[in-house]
This record gives sequence, C-alpha cells and structure tokens, in this order.
Amino acid sequence: MRHKIKYILILFTLMSMSLYAQEPELVVSVSKNKLGLNQRLRVQFTVNKQGADNFKIPNLTNFQIVGGPSQSISQSWINGKASFSQKYTYILKPLKKGEFSIPPASIKLNGKTITSKPIKIIVLDPVEIPKDPNDPNYIAQQNIHLVAEISKSSPYVGEGVYVEYRLYVSQNISVRDFSYTDSPQYNGFWNQEIKINGLSAKNGKYNGEDYRYVVLQKALLIPTKSGKLTIDPIKMDIVIGVPTGRGDFFGNPIVRNITKSFASATKFVNAKQLPSEGKPESFNGAVGDFNFLVSSSRDILKSNETATISVKVTGNGNLKLFELPEIKTPTELEVYTPEQKEKISVTPNGIRGSVTKNYTVVPQYKGKYKIPNTEFSYFDPKEKKYVTLTSEDIFVDVLEGKELVTNSDVNSNTKKDIITTGANFRYIQTSSSFSSTEKEAFYTSNAYYLLLFLPMIFIPIGIVVAKRNEARSNDIIGNKLRKADRLAKKYLSQAKKQLGKKDEFYIALEKALHNYLKAKLRIETSDISREKITELLEKKSVDKTSINSFIEVFNSCDMARYSPVSEVEMNDDYEKAKLVITQIDKQL
Repeated sequence: MRHKIKYILILFTLMSMSLYAQEPELVVSVSKNKLGLNQRLRVQFTVNKQGADNFKIPNLTNFQIVGGPSQSISQSWINGKASFSQKYTYILKPLKKGEFSIPPASIKLNGKTITSKPIKIIVLDPVEIPKDPNDPNYIAQQNIHLVAEISKSSPYVGEGVYVEYRLYVSQNISVRDFSYTDSPQYNGFWNQEIKINGLSAKNGKYNGEDYRYVVLQKALLIPTKSGKLTIDPIKMDIVIGVPTGRGDFFGNPIVRNITKSFASATKFVNAKQLPSEGKPESFNGAVGDFNFLVSSSRDILKSNETATISVKVTGNGNLKLFELPEIKTPTELEVYTPEQKEKISVTPNGIRGSVTKNYTVVPQYKGKYKIPNTEFSYFDPKEKKYVTLTSEDIFVDVLEGKELVTNSDVNSNTKKDIITTGANFRYIQTSSSFSSTEKEAFYTSNAYYLLLFLPMIFIPIGIVVAKRNEARSNDIIGNKLRKADRLAKKYLSQAKKQLGKKDEFYIALEKALHNYLKAKLRIETSDISREKITELLEKKSVDKTSINSFIEVFNSCDMARYSPVSEVEMNDDYEKAKLVITQIDKQL
C-alpha cells in the first residue's frame, strides 16, 4: 500500500512539473474567417494553464453575442505528457458588412495578465440558407472548396510565379470520385506543369476551420508581357458522400452520394515591366540569378585541329526564354554554327539548370589569336536591379601551320640572289622505256553486251511499277487511310515507347492528342477547353462519334493518373487514340 501511495505521489509530481513547464498561452480560434451577414460565428478562447481566472472578453462593437459564454475543461496524460485546456466559447452575430477585428481577450494567471492575439473577420452580403439545413447540396457546398493559390501577385515580366490548385474537404463528408471539366488557361504566360507524385491528403485550415486538402495541380508561370493577366478557373465534377443523419441496422451512418460541379476563383497577376533605367545593352531578357562562364577546351593546337569554345549560363530563372550571347572571333579562325545544349529541370523552387552553346573553332594559320571577353546581363528580381557579368579573354596558340601572308609580304619588291648548285637539274629523265598501248575493242567486250540488254530488262519492270503507282495514286480512300495511319503513328510514337510506365505514358499520350490538334486545326490546345475542341471539330464536319471518342481518350488520360492501370488497359487506350486520330484525319 505504501508503495502504491509513493507511485501516485511521483505521478502527480511529474504531471505538475509537466504542466508547469508549459508556457502560459491564451489562444483564440473562430469557426470561419468569412461569413454572410445572416450567418453566425463561433469564437473560442483557450488557456493552457491551470489557475487562470478573471477572463475578460474584448469589446465586440461590430458583433452581438447571441450565445455563451460556455466553459469546458479538459486534462489528459498521454505518453508521459500532460496537457490542460480551459475553453470559453461564444456565438456571435455580425451587425454590418465589412472587415473587422476581434480585439485581444485577457485572463489573469498568478497575478500576470495574458492576452490573445487579434483576429480578422470579413462579413459579406447575406448568403442563401436553405429551409432544410440537412439538404445534401447545401452541405456539400459548405464543406468542399476548390481553391487556386498563387505565390506572387505582382511579379516582373520574366519572373516565375506558382499556381497551386487545392481541394479542401471538411471532416464531415467524403469525396468518392472526381473528373475535370475544364482545364485552367494561362494566356500571357510561359507555363510548365510541375509533376505531383500521387495525391496525398494533408491537414490544413480554410477560413480558420480544420480541413483535409489535396494538391491537384501545380504549375510554374512566367509572364511574357506586362499588365493584368488572368488565370482562368479550373472546373471539376465531384462525387460526394454526404451523411443523411440516419444510421443502418448496425449503427453505421448512411451516406448519400451526390455529384456537384465546382470551380476555383479567377485569379489575376499584375506583371510589372522591367525597369528601363540602368538596362545594359547586353541584356537579352534573362530574369533570375545566374552565373556566366566562357571557356576553351584547348589553348594550344595545330592548324586544322579543333577546339571547342563553350558559352555557359547556370542558375535559377527563365533559362528557356532568352538567347545566350555570341562570341566574337578573329577572321583567321574558322567557326562553325554553334550547338546548344540544355540541362534544365522545373522544380517547386523554379527552373534550375544550365544552358550551354558550344562553338567548334578550326585555325587556318600559325599564330596566337585572342577571343575577346563577352558580356551577359540579367535582371535580379530580389535585388530589383540589373547585373552584368563579363568573361575573361581567351587566347588560342596555334603552333604549327601555314604562315599568314601579310600585305607587307605581298607588296615587297626586294630582289634575292639566285644560288646555283650542281644538283639544280637532277629531275630531268635521261632514259626511257616503251610499252604497247593497244587495247581490246569495246564492241567485242562483255560490258558492251551487258549495257545493250539492260534496257530490255528494266523497261518491263518500269512499266509494271508505273502502273502500280498510278493505281495507288487513284486510290483516294486508300491513300487517306495510309496517310492518316502514318500521322497517328507519328504523334503516338513517344507514347508507344512509354507503354508500361503509367505516368510517362499518359503524359505522352495527352501531348500527342494536343499536338495533333495543334497541327491540324492550327490552334494552341493548351488554351482551350474540351468544349471548344468539340466545337472546332464540329465546324470541320467531324462526326459526333469520332469527337466523343477523342474526348473519351482525353478523359482516360486524366483519370488514369489517379487510379491503378494495367499494361493491357494502357495498350487499349493507345489503340483507341490511334484509331480516333485515323478517323478524324480521314474526315479533315
């Protein structure tokens, strides 16, 4: 018994020490940061230490208290850690529209006053509240939010920003399935989608409330012009499981599935023009943070040997949207058209990597030649200024080769003495030998008879081939089929190489469909919706069945990224895409 009492005393001592170690804190939370004028708001103040008293609610001039205060105390001991909380809850009714702040509340603890932080509340126009608060459509609308978030609203032209599409779902309902009905448009931007490895749910807050969310898509956008640029919404149809408030025989809640359309809000980006003040003449549109290097593979060589002069830019920025500076070489060095190599990756931190331009140089004459320094300029959006980098001079030393003839050598009239030796005329032949030049007559040779009979062999073959080609050219339907089949194979070749790799295959398949439409309809398919594609194909008199098949393949690409797919299904989608391109091309 004495041991038990001792154990209990130690336990309470540890709990007291743990609670004492906590920093005293008064935290405020709200049920939502935005609400309609006719809605209610729950405000909760929580203190994490025992012994607090004399709680004082702030002066709420723009709200009316319609419920509370209600108090609750909770205390727990988990894995050797003690926790305590005392909560004061109020229900508030907004009195007018506008942007307001709930001032800090206060509470006393051991003679010391602790205060909460202020919190911002936005009151909007009254919202429509259904007569039946359990209406599944109303519940779905209140518990699911499709949101587009941008990393920066006022970038410079050429500076990268990110757009991220998130789907927020409350704990009260579940998402059973979803499909995209309209993809976002990025007019005025260079854009690159950032690959997301699987859809994983995370915990977060939306309007101050706890939600689960998943990142659906993410893209890097680089403004290519200044002014107000629009990011149109992404649209989806979502199948939602909504609780009905009833339970089954075993007490499990009965859920009703409904399908509802959602769209993210339209976003705007105000792209700023790059400053004209201080802009260097060598500036060619580079925006970011870069390094610059010009180097030679060889400094010493012989004539007709080759050296490679490399111009390389590395760093983080719009590497795909500017040209590298060109080097200037002496005329005595023969320079071939440069080869450009890119090693670039698009990451959540931007475009990183390097761009290199390699010049092949071949010297013609002996001597030492100078390749003068080269300038590269870029704009640094963080420092808001232009930076100019200058390479060092490069020298190429040609040790062997032809001497370079100068004007002074050509115009020189200096006479030189002729030196004679006994061997001056050693090259004269003093003896001869003769042989017969008589040859076999051509008309009696084998070559003559071979050339004589070859036309008689090839003329019938040529007639047969010509007739076959004529018949094939007259076969209009067959020619269209063969041409369409070649076209389908051309656009789908990359997808075929990725069969068995789900993500790479469906990305390549979707690009093939986009590139086909781009080539045939002369449109930028990344800027239009599936409805627009349907409309354009209908104008081209493509039948409804082919159009529907084409859109179905698009939808398969979207759905397959988020669900398991076998290689057999991938092969089926490939054959469907090949067939539908052939069908549409025949009609176009």
